[in-house]
Amino acid sequence: DAPSPLTTSNMAASIREKQTVALKRMLNFNAPPLKNTAAEPVWKVLIYDRFGQDIISPLLSVKELRDMGITLHLLLHSDRDPIPDVPAIYFVMPTEENIDRICQDLRNQLYESYYLNFISAISRSKLEDIASAALAANAVSQVTKVFDQYLNFITLEDDMFILCHQNKELISYHAINRADIQDTDMEAIMDTIVDSLFCFFVTLGAVPIIRCPRGNAAEMVAVKLDKKLRENLRDARNSLFTGDNISAGQFSFQRPLFVLADRNVDMATPLHHTWTYQALIHDVLDFHLNRVMMEEGAGAEPSPAGARPKKKNRKSYDLTAADKFWQKHKGSPFPEVAESVQEELDAYRAQEDEVKRLKSIMGLEGEDEGAISMLSDNTAKLTSAVSSLPELLEKKRLIDLHTNVATAVLDHIKSRKLDVYFEYEEKLMSKSTLDKSLLDIISDPDAGTPEDKMRLFLIYYITAQQAPSESDLEQYKKGLLDAGCDLSPLNYIKQWKAFTKMAATPANYGNSGVKPMGLFSRVMNTGSQFVMEGVKNLVLKQHVSRIVSPETDDYRYFDPKMLRGSESSIPRNKNPFQESKQGKKVVYGCSELFSSAQFIKQLSQLGQK
Repeated sequence: DAPSPLTTSNMAASIREKQTVALKRMLNFNAPPLKNTAAEPVWKVLIYDRFGQDIISPLLSVKELRDMGITLHLLLHSDRDPIPDVPAIYFVMPTEENIDRICQDLRNQLYESYYLNFISAISRSKLEDIASAALAANAVSQVTKVFDQYLNFITLEDDMFILCHQNKELISYHAINRADIQDTDMEAIMDTIVDSLFCFFVTLGAVPIIRCPRGNAAEMVAVKLDKKLRENLRDARNSLFTGDNISAGQFSFQRPLFVLADRNVDMATPLHHTWTYQALIHDVLDFHLNRVMMEEGAGAEPSPAGARPKKKNRKSYDLTAADKFWQKHKGSPFPEVAESVQEELDAYRAQEDEVKRLKSIMGLEGEDEGAISMLSDNTAKLTSAVSSLPELLEKKRLIDLHTNVATAVLDHIKSRKLDVYFEYEEKLMSKSTLDKSLLDIISDPDAGTPEDKMRLFLIYYITAQQAPSESDLEQYKKGLLDAGCDLSPLNYIKQWKAFTKMAATPANYGNSGVKPMGLFSRVMNTGSQFVMEGVKNLVLKQHVSRIVSPETDDYRYFDPKMLRGSESSIPRNKNPFQESKQGKKVVYGCSELFSSAQFIKQLSQLGQK
């Protein structure tokens, strides 16, 4: 079966909401969850593989799963005990080993009934394998439903998704750009990408118009995606985009414009040091699928000489849509975030002191006339203070979370002079006048790690209108080597630049730039958690890489709804997307979300001689 439609009252529901609705429906045995019924949910177990886990974890908390009756959630390939009187919902990829394990579960009669949900469509032959196993295990009646869910992508934000997290190296920049790649490997990578994009549009409930530049991987993906959408639309009876299956979008004349770009059009941005809260966390901490992993007491005092270093506990923090501070400040420049955390902390302390004060008044002995008269109006105050306690504790948890995360980020900024890197790179990318020489930063032993220096140099090399002369390049290379850098990424970028034969930058970085504001006001107070001495207070101007102007003639145009798929079917007004500029929603997706460190590593592998 295909999943029934994701009915959403308005077309504008975000992809995060749509994927969440689809998951909740699946966890309710593929029926719409009933609203506000007092009835207990049916208790059930959830069995997922790593792919399923990655899709669910950014969208549903353990508490939400419990509210939906999920008492246990277990990995498919873990040792699981039989729970014979409970239904099991499976959410897994239709891989050979997963199917084998499901067949084994049927043979071992682990659960009362089986609801099999495949993240991506299962092939006919694998479906037959399950059927034979069910017959052999005498469990046909227990396999209640088999569904293709078309949910093979991960939503991280209302308007941001990635194709995968597990095995992402299989579709990485490195995988696509290796010199020794075989055509069959390339086909397989493109098919994997297209499968996820297809799932994305099924979940969105809309058939896109596709635009892409010519002659690179983006074009290969566009051709395959167009074909897959077209084949699905042609099979009217089973189409995922017709009638009921798309009730959310059927009356909408606005179709999404899907612009596909190849990473090669803009190699500088992923290397760029950043200055906003979320981007810094992703750059300098261990941040995956909206979860930060940190060592507790990172930056604490070192163990005394000769003592065994204390084993550090790893702690994880989830940065979620429910966290108002995060939603408000994830895109803010870091100094502003530090200031806001401090303000929240001060406000919390004042509230806490008020509760303490009221409590001590309430505890006064009865003889005191004054205290007695104060009691009546304080009782009301205390009652409201105590009833807001859970809220206060949650507030405290979030303040502690952001204090810890922001402090860890600040340690990196200070020890690596990241403000200097960010400001200098912004000037390189916006062709502004430079106030100091590149070589000075590379050779400053206090400024950054070897990787920071390499990132800076590559940005210079990528964005330079004129490549440095051989003798200058030798001098830079010597400086980089002396600073402990590995030069393999530069070898690759040199080949890449020669290959793209673009003297100017492929991407036009516009004149974004930053303007330093006076040093911090509030945060500089000695009472602050954040000692920001010496860190520049840089404020961002809007920074957009101008890669996309799909109206240009050299972008290919695909409309899977047109019967004869030829480019002659391009609407002649040539600019059907006028409205996409103003007030339109933009959703971003990428095949893999890598940090600069991971990107440098990929470039290094590509550039190894």
